[in-house]
Amino acid sequence: QVQLVESGGGLVQPGGSLRLSCAASKIDFSLYTMGWYRQTPGKQRELVATITSRGTTNYLDSVKGRFTISRDSAENTVYLEMSSLKPEDTAIYTCRAYHRIYATEHLGQGTQVTVSS
Repeated sequence: QVQLVESGGGLVQPGGSLRLSCAASKIDFSLYTMGWYRQTPGKQRELVATITSRGTTNYLDSVKGRFTISRDSAENTVYLEMSSLKPEDTAIYTCRAYHRIYATEHLGQGTQVTVSS
């Protein structure tokens, strides 16, 4: 069974930076588009960023220019570099693996990101 383990969340001041990591196991990494969701209570879940196995990226408009998604195929890991963080970025961030052929999705447990002074 696919396992996704996130790390790197925490508390950061507005304007600060964080890097989230998601280590994937029991997975053929090359068949998955990787990404990150985020969700706050009472709000709809948002797909923040995705990256295909070829490196094509897409971002939520509100994070463009501030967040960067990348992947390391040797380590089966996907990263989300977040900078110029705002209080509205506060959410639980969840790693996502989307099988591009079977259209199935696997999610991690999530990691809390809190942006506050």
